[in-house]
Amino acid sequence: MLKKIAFVASRSVDAQSARTTLMQRYPSVDPAEADVVVALGGDGYMLEAIHRNMAHRTPIYGMNRGTVGFLLNNYEEEGLYERLDAAEPAVLKPLKMIATTDAGISQQAHAFNEVSLLRQTRQAANLKVVIDNTVRIPNLMCDGALVSTPAGSTAYNLSAHGPILPIGSGVLALTPISAFRPRRWRGAVLRQQARIRLEVLDHFKRPVSAVADAHEVRDVVEVDISVDEEAHVELLFDPGHNLEERILNEQFIP
Repeated sequence: MLKKIAFVASRSVDAQSARTTLMQRYPSVDPAEADVVVALGGDGYMLEAIHRNMAHRTPIYGMNRGTVGFLLNNYEEEGLYERLDAAEPAVLKPLKMIATTDAGISQQAHAFNEVSLLRQTRQAANLKVVIDNTVRIPNLMCDGALVSTPAGSTAYNLSAHGPILPIGSGVLALTPISAFRPRRWRGAVLRQQARIRLEVLDHFKRPVSAVADAHEVRDVVEVDISVDEEAHVELLFDPGHNLEERILNEQFIP
């Protein structure tokens, strides 16, 4: 059965050219009417497409017209319908971030990769780490900290020396960024149901911003992070190149 396809693309020349070529070969519809969204670009644009189409809950099949392409399939013009029929799904649930600023304003955002707290000035951040209403670290002096999903564990989390988490493992990574105190703390692996609160101490002297994927909130005093069980996105991957296999392979790269 032929699927109704919506083609979306980043602004890069390669992605726009690919979109034009594919739309000449295959009928296309608006994303709100599609059975599947085909996203053309790099990993950054793939995340953007996920956020834009999350409300429709339409499966997304990415093809790489960027650089790394960790979340995308190889770009090919031939046999698109056959590839879509054979594609294997990966269902991702996002983190929900509720960030409260020093003005008392709360903002909510979703993150499929990670929620990061980052220092805004030359001075290190001073954070209190609370897990399920229990204070685990009263003072974490650092450049920041992040909470990562399994899908995002090979991105910023890995660069910050956090663990790689298999898809379906049911856990999250809490990883410090350049921790000064406690000096030897390398982070923690938490169950997916954990409710994480990062409180910003000395927030006027040591201001901190919170970032959920690409959504930034500045001058935060408290950030609550948990998995949103009501939201999800379905990504499609070619057989043998699914997200679970890609994340597993990352653990064996020298």
